[in-house]
Amino acid sequence: MGISEAVEAIQERIHRACVRAGRKPEDVRLMGVSKFHGLASIEEAWNAGIRLFGESRVQEAVSKFPDFKAAHPGTEIHMIGSLQRNKAKIVAGGPFDAVQSVDRDELITALGALTGDRKNPLIILLEYHTAEDSKSGYPDLDSLFRAAEKALEFPGLALRGLMTMAPLTGEEAPIRSSFKAVVSARDALAIRFPANDWSCLSMGMSGDFEIAIEEGSTLIRIGTAIFGERNP
Repeated sequence: MGISEAVEAIQERIHRACVRAGRKPEDVRLMGVSKFHGLASIEEAWNAGIRLFGESRVQEAVSKFPDFKAAHPGTEIHMIGSLQRNKAKIVAGGPFDAVQSVDRDELITALGALTGDRKNPLIILLEYHTAEDSKSGYPDLDSLFRAAEKALEFPGLALRGLMTMAPLTGEEAPIRSSFKAVVSARDALAIRFPANDWSCLSMGMSGDFEIAIEEGSTLIRIGTAIFGERNP
């Protein structure tokens, strides 16, 4: 199956999951996780309708996307991998529109200090640790509250929601529980910070995105199911 056919199949699965959950398919954004994949594959995904791409290595994204974005207006790039502070300056001034993997206060401070002059604020999501498989992310609601308070101090940052990595398991219950925890945290944050837009819940990947949609995801991150196996 080629990339175009894969995107079509994913869109159909999104539609069916939304029908089951009583949701509108247009309320779920599809990200193509393009890390380790070249521009030819990214071009094919674009032609199939993908406008949002996810990258986990700063230098790889910088080498691929500035010219691509210039030639393809409407392209959006999100950082989805762990971000070191010494790469924050590159991200703040590079092709990235958002950082989904904000997992500690020090990173918020670094990005906030570097984004004051951006034409458009850098969108950030707070990564919530909901699975033992993942070592990154804020561990509890209190730490999310503190992180949100800090992020909202910086005019160059636009805090828009939460991201999580579900457990790597074939069992549905812990995966669903992980996603439910994110929705619950988002609801609590919306009560604490009612003036902020908390509309983005980035949860769900190739193996569990239908469960994520049923639980309220608004952005799914799909790599293998679109591009095939990656070649790091």
